[in-house]
Amino acid sequence: MIKQRRTADVLIVGAGIIGAACARAYARQGLSVCVIEPAAIGGGATAAAMGHLLVVDDESGGADAEFQLTRRSQQLWRQWLLESAEHPAQAEYQACGTLWIAADAEEMALAERKQAWLIAHAVQAEMLSAAELARAEPLLRPGLAGALRVPGDARVYPPKVAARWLAEARAVMIEGQVLSFDGNSVLLADGRRLWGALTVLCAGLAAQAWLPPGWLTPKKGQLAITQRYPGLLSHQLVELGYIKKAHLSDQDTVSFNVQPRPGGQILIGSSRQIGRSDRELDPAVLKDMLGQACAYLPGLRDLSLLRCWTGVRPASRDGQPLIGAHPQLPRVWLATGHEGLGITTSLATAELLAELSLGAVPQLDARSFSPSRFL
Repeated sequence: MIKQRRTADVLIVGAGIIGAACARAYARQGLSVCVIEPAAIGGGATAAAMGHLLVVDDESGGADAEFQLTRRSQQLWRQWLLESAEHPAQAEYQACGTLWIAADAEEMALAERKQAWLIAHAVQAEMLSAAELARAEPLLRPGLAGALRVPGDARVYPPKVAARWLAEARAVMIEGQVLSFDGNSVLLADGRRLWGALTVLCAGLAAQAWLPPGWLTPKKGQLAITQRYPGLLSHQLVELGYIKKAHLSDQDTVSFNVQPRPGGQILIGSSRQIGRSDRELDPAVLKDMLGQACAYLPGLRDLSLLRCWTGVRPASRDGQPLIGAHPQLPRVWLATGHEGLGITTSLATAELLAELSLGAVPQLDARSFSPSRFL
Protein backbone atom coordinates (compact mmCIF):
# COMPACT_ATOMS: atom_id res chain seq x y z
CA MET A 1 0.00 0.00 0.00
CA ILE A 2 2.79 2.44 0.87
CA LYS A 3 4.45 1.84 -2.48
CA GLN A 4 1.25 2.66 -4.36
CA ARG A 5 0.84 5.93 -2.50
CA ARG A 6 4.47 7.01 -2.47
CA THR A 7 5.13 10.64 -3.32
CA ALA A 8 8.90 10.13 -3.56
CA ASP A 9 11.59 7.83 -2.27
CA VAL A 10 12.91 10.55 0.02
CA LEU A 11 10.97 13.39 1.65
CA ILE A 12 13.20 16.30 2.64
CA VAL A 13 11.93 18.98 5.00
CA GLY A 14 13.69 22.27 4.33
CA ALA A 15 15.02 23.86 1.13
CA GLY A 16 18.06 25.58 2.59
CA ILE A 17 21.64 24.70 1.68
CA ILE A 18 21.58 21.49 3.78
CA GLY A 19 18.26 20.30 2.39
CA ALA A 20 19.37 21.06 -1.17
CA ALA A 21 22.65 19.20 -0.66
CA CYS A 22 20.75 16.20 0.72
CA ALA A 23 18.37 16.26 -2.24
CA ARG A 24 21.34 16.19 -4.60
CA ALA A 25 23.05 13.38 -2.66
CA TYR A 26 19.99 11.11 -2.71
CA ALA A 27 19.23 11.87 -6.36
CA ARG A 28 22.78 10.82 -7.24
CA GLN A 29 21.90 7.44 -5.73
CA GLY A 30 19.03 7.13 -8.22
CA LEU A 31 16.29 8.02 -5.72
CA SER A 32 13.38 10.39 -6.31
CA VAL A 33 13.23 13.38 -4.00
CA CYS A 34 10.44 15.63 -2.75
CA VAL A 35 11.40 18.81 -0.85
CA ILE A 36 8.91 20.50 1.47
CA GLU A 37 9.44 24.19 2.20
CA PRO A 38 6.94 26.81 3.45
CA ALA A 39 8.91 29.81 2.16
CA ALA A 40 11.51 30.71 -0.46
CA ILE A 41 14.29 28.32 -1.47
CA GLY A 42 17.34 29.14 0.62
CA GLY A 43 15.44 31.91 2.34
CA GLY A 44 16.28 31.22 5.99
CA ALA A 45 19.74 30.96 7.53
CA THR A 46 21.08 30.13 4.06
CA ALA A 47 20.11 33.56 2.71
CA ALA A 48 21.63 35.33 5.71
CA ALA A 49 24.96 33.48 5.61
CA MET A 50 28.24 34.98 4.43
CA GLY A 51 28.96 31.86 2.36
CA HIS A 52 32.49 31.35 3.66
CA LEU A 53 34.03 27.98 2.69
CA LEU A 54 36.76 27.11 5.17
CA VAL A 55 38.44 24.32 7.09
CA VAL A 56 37.96 24.32 10.87
CA ASP A 57 41.16 23.49 12.73
CA ASP A 58 41.88 22.39 16.27
CA GLU A 59 43.33 25.78 17.20
CA SER A 60 39.95 27.30 16.31
CA GLY A 61 38.29 25.12 18.91
CA GLY A 62 37.04 22.53 16.44
CA ALA A 63 37.10 18.83 17.23
CA ASP A 64 38.87 16.45 14.85
CA ALA A 65 35.51 15.17 13.59
CA GLU A 66 34.52 18.71 12.65
CA PHE A 67 37.83 19.23 10.85
CA GLN A 68 37.28 16.02 8.89
CA LEU A 69 33.75 17.14 7.98
CA THR A 70 34.90 20.56 6.77
CA ARG A 71 37.87 19.14 4.86
CA ARG A 72 35.75 16.49 3.13
CA SER A 73 33.17 19.11 2.27
CA GLN A 74 35.78 21.38 0.72
CA GLN A 75 36.86 18.45 -1.46
CA LEU A 76 33.26 17.91 -2.55
CA TRP A 77 32.78 21.62 -3.21
CA ARG A 78 35.81 21.59 -5.52
CA GLN A 79 34.50 18.51 -7.32
CA TRP A 80 31.12 20.15 -7.88
CA LEU A 81 32.67 23.40 -9.10
CA LEU A 82 34.69 21.42 -11.66
CA GLU A 83 31.72 19.37 -12.87
CA SER A 84 30.48 22.17 -15.11
CA ALA A 85 31.95 25.36 -16.47
CA GLU A 86 28.69 27.03 -15.37
CA HIS A 87 28.96 26.14 -11.69
CA PRO A 88 31.49 28.77 -10.50
CA ALA A 89 29.52 31.62 -12.05
CA GLN A 90 26.19 30.29 -10.82
CA ALA A 91 27.59 29.99 -7.30
CA GLU A 92 29.27 33.41 -7.51
CA TYR A 93 32.35 31.49 -6.44
CA GLN A 94 35.36 33.55 -5.39
CA ALA A 95 38.69 31.96 -4.39
CA CYS A 96 39.50 34.82 -2.04
CA GLY A 97 41.32 32.88 0.68
CA THR A 98 41.18 33.91 4.32
CA LEU A 99 43.44 36.23 6.25
CA TRP A 100 43.30 35.55 10.00
CA ILE A 101 44.39 38.92 11.40
CA ALA A 102 46.69 39.07 14.43
CA ALA A 103 46.34 42.33 16.33
CA ASP A 104 49.24 41.71 18.72
CA ALA A 105 52.01 39.28 19.65
CA GLU A 106 49.64 36.97 21.54
CA GLU A 107 47.40 36.59 18.50
CA MET A 108 50.45 36.18 16.26
CA ALA A 109 51.46 33.20 18.41
CA LEU A 110 47.97 31.78 17.92
CA ALA A 111 48.31 32.30 14.17
CA GLU A 112 51.59 30.37 14.19
CA ARG A 113 49.97 27.49 16.10
CA LYS A 114 47.10 27.45 13.61
CA GLN A 115 49.57 27.36 10.74
CA ALA A 116 51.51 24.46 12.26
CA TRP A 117 48.30 22.50 12.85
CA LEU A 118 46.97 23.10 9.34
CA ILE A 119 50.24 22.19 7.64
CA ALA A 120 50.44 19.01 9.73
CA HIS A 121 47.00 18.13 8.33
CA ALA A 122 47.98 18.88 4.71
CA VAL A 123 46.19 22.24 4.51
CA GLN A 124 48.15 25.04 2.87
CA ALA A 125 48.76 28.01 5.19
CA GLU A 126 51.37 30.77 5.33
CA MET A 127 52.36 33.48 7.77
CA LEU A 128 52.41 37.14 6.77
CA SER A 129 54.49 39.72 8.59
CA ALA A 130 53.06 43.13 9.42
CA ALA A 131 54.62 44.56 6.25
CA GLU A 132 53.38 41.70 4.09
CA LEU A 133 49.89 42.07 5.54
CA ALA A 134 49.89 45.80 4.77
CA ARG A 135 50.83 45.05 1.16
CA ALA A 136 48.19 42.32 0.86
CA GLU A 137 45.37 44.49 2.25
CA PRO A 138 46.38 48.18 2.32
CA LEU A 139 43.09 49.34 3.90
CA LEU A 140 43.81 47.58 7.18
CA ARG A 141 44.85 49.84 10.02
CA PRO A 142 48.59 50.28 10.74
CA GLY A 143 50.15 48.50 13.68
CA LEU A 144 48.74 45.02 13.21
CA ALA A 145 51.16 42.21 14.04
CA GLY A 146 50.57 40.10 10.93
CA ALA A 147 48.25 37.38 9.70
CA LEU A 148 47.82 33.77 8.72
CA ARG A 149 46.75 33.29 5.10
CA VAL A 150 44.75 30.19 4.16
CA PRO A 151 44.62 30.44 0.36
CA GLY A 152 42.34 27.44 -0.16
CA ASP A 153 39.33 29.11 1.49
CA ALA A 154 36.67 30.67 -0.70
CA ARG A 155 33.16 32.12 -0.73
CA VAL A 156 29.91 31.47 -2.58
CA TYR A 157 26.39 32.91 -2.69
CA PRO A 158 24.39 30.16 -0.92
CA PRO A 159 20.80 30.78 -2.15
CA LYS A 160 21.85 30.39 -5.79
CA VAL A 161 23.74 27.20 -4.94
CA ALA A 162 20.72 25.75 -3.13
CA ALA A 163 18.49 26.44 -6.14
CA ARG A 164 21.02 24.84 -8.47
CA TRP A 165 21.37 21.69 -6.36
CA LEU A 166 17.59 21.26 -6.18
CA ALA A 167 17.43 21.58 -9.95
CA GLU A 168 20.20 19.00 -10.36
CA ALA A 169 18.27 16.66 -8.05
CA ARG A 170 15.10 17.16 -10.12
CA ALA A 171 13.39 17.60 -6.79
CA VAL A 172 9.62 17.98 -6.66
CA MET A 173 9.00 21.13 -4.61
CA ILE A 174 6.02 21.18 -2.25
CA GLU A 175 5.03 24.44 -0.56
CA GLY A 176 3.67 23.63 2.86
CA GLN A 177 4.12 23.58 6.61
CA VAL A 178 4.95 20.21 8.18
CA LEU A 179 2.67 19.16 11.01
CA SER A 180 3.90 15.67 11.92
CA PHE A 181 5.75 12.51 10.85
CA ASP A 182 4.69 8.89 11.24
CA GLY A 183 7.68 7.07 9.76
CA ASN A 184 6.14 6.49 6.34
CA SER A 185 4.62 9.87 5.61
CA VAL A 186 4.63 13.57 6.37
CA LEU A 187 1.38 15.35 7.29
CA LEU A 188 1.12 18.99 6.22
CA ALA A 189 -0.85 21.66 8.05
CA ASP A 190 -3.36 21.89 5.20
CA GLY A 191 -4.20 18.19 5.51
CA ARG A 192 -2.11 16.84 2.65
CA ARG A 193 -0.13 13.69 3.38
CA LEU A 194 3.09 12.91 1.49
CA TRP A 195 4.50 9.38 1.39
CA GLY A 196 8.14 8.33 1.29
CA ALA A 197 10.49 5.54 2.27
CA LEU A 198 12.40 7.89 4.56
CA THR A 199 12.18 11.48 5.74
CA VAL A 200 15.12 13.86 6.16
CA LEU A 201 14.68 16.80 8.53
CA CYS A 202 16.86 19.74 7.38
CA ALA A 203 14.75 22.58 8.75
CA GLY A 204 17.43 24.39 10.72
CA LEU A 205 16.18 25.85 13.98
CA ALA A 206 12.60 24.79 13.13
CA ALA A 207 13.71 21.17 13.63
CA GLN A 208 13.58 21.84 17.38
CA ALA A 209 9.80 21.27 17.19
CA TRP A 210 10.53 17.55 16.71
CA LEU A 211 13.46 17.28 19.14
CA PRO A 212 13.76 17.12 22.94
CA PRO A 213 13.94 20.57 24.60
CA GLY A 214 17.28 22.33 24.44
CA TRP A 215 18.89 20.33 21.66
CA LEU A 216 19.05 23.41 19.41
CA THR A 217 19.78 26.99 20.41
CA PRO A 218 19.32 30.09 18.22
CA LYS A 219 22.28 32.40 17.71
CA LYS A 220 21.19 35.56 15.98
CA GLY A 221 23.59 37.51 13.79
CA GLN A 222 23.56 40.99 12.24
CA LEU A 223 25.01 41.64 8.79
CA ALA A 224 25.55 44.67 6.59
CA ILE A 225 26.62 45.16 2.99
CA THR A 226 28.03 48.24 1.28
CA GLN A 227 27.44 49.74 -2.12
CA ARG A 228 29.85 48.67 -4.87
CA TYR A 229 33.48 49.70 -4.39
CA PRO A 230 35.53 47.44 -6.67
CA GLY A 231 39.11 46.60 -5.79
CA LEU A 232 39.14 47.63 -2.14
CA LEU A 233 39.61 44.15 -0.64
CA SER A 234 40.99 40.84 -1.92
CA HIS A 235 40.59 38.39 1.00
CA GLN A 236 38.06 37.33 3.57
CA LEU A 237 39.35 39.11 6.68
CA VAL A 238 38.75 37.65 10.14
CA GLU A 239 40.22 38.74 13.44
CA LEU A 240 41.88 35.94 15.40
CA GLY A 241 39.84 37.08 18.40
CA TYR A 242 36.82 35.69 16.51
CA ILE A 243 37.88 32.17 17.49
CA LYS A 244 37.39 32.79 21.21
CA LYS A 245 34.26 34.90 20.79
CA ALA A 246 32.48 32.44 18.49
CA HIS A 247 32.64 29.70 21.11
CA LEU A 248 31.32 31.74 24.04
CA SER A 249 27.95 30.39 25.13
CA ASP A 250 26.94 32.86 27.82
CA GLN A 251 27.24 36.33 26.26
CA ASP A 252 26.61 38.31 23.10
CA THR A 253 29.67 39.12 21.01
CA VAL A 254 30.78 41.06 17.95
CA SER A 255 33.83 40.30 15.81
CA PHE A 256 35.66 41.65 12.78
CA ASN A 257 34.74 39.51 9.79
CA VAL A 258 34.44 41.10 6.35
CA GLN A 259 34.23 39.62 2.88
CA PRO A 260 34.72 41.05 -0.61
CA ARG A 261 31.89 40.26 -3.02
CA PRO A 262 32.51 39.72 -6.77
CA GLY A 263 30.76 42.97 -7.74
CA GLY A 264 32.81 45.12 -5.37
CA GLN A 265 30.47 45.16 -2.39
CA ILE A 266 31.84 44.46 1.10
CA LEU A 267 29.86 42.15 3.37
CA ILE A 268 30.32 42.94 7.06
CA GLY A 269 29.79 40.61 10.04
CA SER A 270 29.87 39.21 12.62
CA SER A 271 27.76 39.11 15.75
CA ARG A 272 26.19 36.47 17.98
CA GLN A 273 23.21 36.96 20.25
CA ILE A 274 22.64 33.75 22.19
CA GLY A 275 19.05 32.57 22.50
CA ARG A 276 17.64 35.20 20.14
CA SER A 277 15.48 33.89 17.28
CA ASP A 278 13.71 37.10 16.23
CA ARG A 279 14.64 38.76 12.94
CA GLU A 280 14.60 42.39 14.09
CA LEU A 281 17.73 44.50 13.69
CA ASP A 282 19.35 45.41 16.99
CA PRO A 283 20.77 48.94 16.53
CA ALA A 284 23.16 48.69 19.49
CA VAL A 285 24.67 45.37 18.40
CA LEU A 286 24.81 46.51 14.78
CA LYS A 287 26.60 49.70 15.84
CA ASP A 288 29.16 47.70 17.86
CA MET A 289 29.72 45.31 14.96
CA LEU A 290 30.25 48.11 12.46
CA GLY A 291 32.49 49.88 14.95
CA GLN A 292 34.64 46.76 15.26
CA ALA A 293 34.89 46.53 11.48
CA CYS A 294 35.91 50.18 11.22
CA ALA A 295 38.52 49.67 13.94
CA TYR A 296 40.32 47.25 11.59
CA LEU A 297 39.37 48.98 8.33
CA PRO A 298 39.11 52.71 9.08
CA GLY A 299 38.22 53.47 5.47
CA LEU A 300 34.88 51.70 5.88
CA ARG A 301 33.60 54.85 7.59
CA ASP A 302 33.63 56.62 4.23
CA LEU A 303 31.57 53.95 2.43
CA SER A 304 27.79 53.81 2.07
CA LEU A 305 25.78 50.85 3.32
CA LEU A 306 23.23 49.34 0.96
CA ARG A 307 21.29 47.33 3.55
CA CYS A 308 21.44 45.54 6.89
CA TRP A 309 19.71 42.31 7.92
CA THR A 310 19.76 39.48 10.43
CA GLY A 311 19.93 35.70 10.37
CA VAL A 312 19.56 32.98 12.98
CA ARG A 313 22.13 30.19 13.26
CA PRO A 314 20.81 26.85 14.56
CA ALA A 315 23.39 25.70 17.12
CA SER A 316 23.34 22.31 18.80
CA ARG A 317 23.85 21.86 22.52
CA ASP A 318 27.51 20.86 22.15
CA GLY A 319 28.37 22.86 19.03
CA GLN A 320 28.50 19.84 16.71
CA PRO A 321 25.83 19.26 14.06
CA LEU A 322 23.16 16.60 14.35
CA ILE A 323 23.68 14.16 11.47
CA GLY A 324 22.03 10.77 11.69
CA ALA A 325 18.91 8.87 12.68
CA HIS A 326 16.31 10.66 14.76
CA PRO A 327 16.51 8.99 18.19
CA GLN A 328 12.72 8.71 18.58
CA LEU A 329 11.03 8.93 15.18
CA PRO A 330 11.42 5.86 12.92
CA ARG A 331 12.69 6.41 9.36
CA VAL A 332 13.34 10.09 10.14
CA TRP A 333 16.89 11.35 9.69
CA LEU A 334 18.40 14.61 10.92
CA ALA A 335 20.78 17.12 9.37
CA THR A 336 20.71 20.31 11.42
CA GLY A 337 22.53 22.25 14.16
CA HIS A 338 25.46 23.39 12.00
CA GLU A 339 25.51 26.92 13.48
CA GLY A 340 27.84 28.99 11.26
CA LEU A 341 29.26 26.08 9.27
CA GLY A 342 26.22 24.95 7.31
CA ILE A 343 27.46 26.32 4.00
CA THR A 344 30.94 24.88 4.37
CA THR A 345 29.78 21.45 5.56
CA SER A 346 26.66 21.06 3.42
CA LEU A 347 28.03 18.59 0.88
CA ALA A 348 29.84 16.36 3.37
CA THR A 349 26.80 16.40 5.65
CA ALA A 350 24.61 15.22 2.78
CA GLU A 351 27.09 12.56 1.75
CA LEU A 352 27.36 11.24 5.31
CA LEU A 353 23.61 11.22 5.90
CA ALA A 354 22.93 9.42 2.62
CA GLU A 355 25.54 6.79 3.51
CA LEU A 356 24.08 6.26 6.98
CA SER A 357 20.44 6.16 5.91
CA LEU A 358 21.06 3.86 2.93
CA GLY A 359 23.21 1.41 4.86
CA ALA A 360 26.54 2.23 3.18
CA VAL A 361 29.85 2.35 5.02
CA PRO A 362 30.43 6.05 5.84
CA GLN A 363 33.66 7.70 4.75
CA LEU A 364 33.75 9.75 7.95
CA ASP A 365 33.38 8.77 11.60
CA ALA A 366 29.75 9.68 12.29
CA ARG A 367 29.74 9.08 16.04
CA SER A 368 30.47 12.69 17.03
CA PHE A 369 27.46 13.85 15.01
CA SER A 370 24.98 11.15 16.05
CA PRO A 371 21.79 12.72 17.49
CA SER A 372 21.60 9.86 20.02
CA ARG A 373 24.62 11.34 21.85
CA PHE A 374 22.25 13.66 23.72
CA LEU A 375 20.15 10.85 25.17
